[in-house]
Amino acid sequence: MTSTAPFEDRQKTARALYEQFGKPLEATHTGEYVVISGSGKTVVGKSLTEVMTNAIETFGKGNFVFKIGSRVVGSFR
Repeated sequence: MTSTAPFEDRQKTARALYEQFGKPLEATHTGEYVVISGSGKTVVGKSLTEVMTNAIETFGKGNFVFKIGSRVVGSFR
């Protein structure tokens, strides 16, 4: 997916990624943060700064960040 994709498409992608890769983390990581790449790779941590820094170093920008157990979604480019 390109960075010029419409907002609605990115939200749909984000929801699908969370359902598949984030939701299973709710049992053990609720309240923590997860970055999920477009390929489903994840970085989990207790602070937003920690997961963002690790995710950028690991897979670069253009991924989705979630608070586990919450319906809040964001992305960074």
